[in-house]
Amino acid sequence: MIIVMNPDASEEQIGGVVKRIKDFGLDVNISRGTERTVIGCIGDERKLDIESVDALPGVEQAMNIVKPYKIVAREWHKENTVIDIKGVKLGGNQIQVIGGPCSVETDDQMEKSAQAVFDAGCHMMRGGAFKPRTSPYAFQGHGVEGLAMFRKAADRHNLPIVTELMDVRTVDAFLEYGVDVIQIGTRNMQNFDLLKEVGKLNIPVILKRGLSATISEWLMSAEYIAAGGNHNIIFCERGIRTFEKAYRNVLDVTAIPVLKKETHLPVIVDPSHAGGKAWMVPALSQAAIAAGADGLLVEMHPSPCDAWCDADQALTPQELKNLMVTLGAIAGAIGRTL
Repeated sequence: MIIVMNPDASEEQIGGVVKRIKDFGLDVNISRGTERTVIGCIGDERKLDIESVDALPGVEQAMNIVKPYKIVAREWHKENTVIDIKGVKLGGNQIQVIGGPCSVETDDQMEKSAQAVFDAGCHMMRGGAFKPRTSPYAFQGHGVEGLAMFRKAADRHNLPIVTELMDVRTVDAFLEYGVDVIQIGTRNMQNFDLLKEVGKLNIPVILKRGLSATISEWLMSAEYIAAGGNHNIIFCERGIRTFEKAYRNVLDVTAIPVLKKETHLPVIVDPSHAGGKAWMVPALSQAAIAAGADGLLVEMHPSPCDAWCDADQALTPQELKNLMVTLGAIAGAIGRTL
């Protein structure tokens, strides 16, 4: 952190700022210019609250010069983190596609979905037992019963499961049914109590980007999880909200290389929620992989016309198979595997 003093700041005010910094166990470097004095903090800046420093007499502006997120930053961890999910490696050279329906509906639907995911060559399966819906009258998911259906269907093909956690009160149920990856949805990206709770678990977490969240806010949400002790975090870009109405959300492909520069953690993309239409999913998926994403979260339903939610954006089993072939070619072109 550097503190720029007002041009007319007195020696007493400069001394007060220096004392405040040293009281927090940091050292200082004072640079006196012709018009202003600049004070640099040396040490762990996290101990200092920038707003409290800004409020000190004589201070014109305090600025952080070190990133506020530490654990998730590539600055402190140069190598890519590879997360092992029941033997499936995410974040390494192999790109992972996580396929499955938007929601867990019936035993038959989940059995067919698991078979289709396996047949397409995906190594993990997605599905929602608890569903956050814009309308309180829409299908909210089967809850714990849905977890049981999901686990049973996925286990037939040895597929690790990914499902969304919405409430700290259901953590025990997730542990009971052995959820392999916990998804924190868009609306909960800044639910800090929930982030702290999953930070205590030894289970990988997919953290979806908020509808209007900046990259910095997203990284800081991940820092909440990491600060709790859980460093197995996967960022998921799923589109941001803009003025455009031609598609559901705007897939921010730019976020992929930016995140890969800023963090050592894996980055995946959800093309289904970005476009909102099944016909857009292949193009968005291809763009994501070409841009450096470590994986995809793709919606597939054995019969999209009969899906209980988000029917428009679900691929058919054959479409998922076709997509995997195309993605395999792109992965090979950039020196990766699928």
